Amino acid sequence: MLDLVGGGAVSPSAAQVAEAAGVGLRTVFRHFSDMDALYREMTEAIEARVLPILLRSPAGDNWQARIRDLAERRAAIFETIMPYRISASVRRFESPYLMQDYRRMLRLEAETVEAHLPDAVRADIAAARGINVILSFATWRLLRHDQGLPVDEARAVVQRMLADAISGLPER
Repeated sequence: MLDLVGGGAVSPSAAQVAEAAGVGLRTVFRHFSDMDALYREMTEAIEARVLPILLRSPAGDNWQARIRDLAERRAAIFETIMPYRISASVRRFESPYLMQDYRRMLRLEAETVEAHLPDAVRADIAAARGINVILSFATWRLLRHDQGLPVDEARAVVQRMLADAISGLPER
């Protein structure tokens, strides 16, 4: 499943998973009760890949520098998880598990940004939400997948939007 989705198969079937694994369809379902179980395992594997990047504290002397560093780290994380998030997003409307995981990821993205904002910026709801949108997977997917920008160009767009958004905000 990881190889299929990572290779661009947005919504592989159990039969495709079985064929790629070189096993019968029954074997797939002996190990996984349904497609959600496959997605759960895939989520765990992908999270294990990005957890070291995610858990590292952002570097910087002030909140603006830390947010810029967070943007750089998110680019690396989002680039790694993009095919898997797109695949899960396609199926989330058919799967309570995938919808729950989607909402969990949105909360995690927002909470991570909010944790690095000073109180005065957090109190400015529009500014805080704007920064969250700039640093979201949805923005990264739009730039990379929908607009087809190379990684460096997408990274530059995010950094430019972020710089513009934080330029007039309080230092503390």
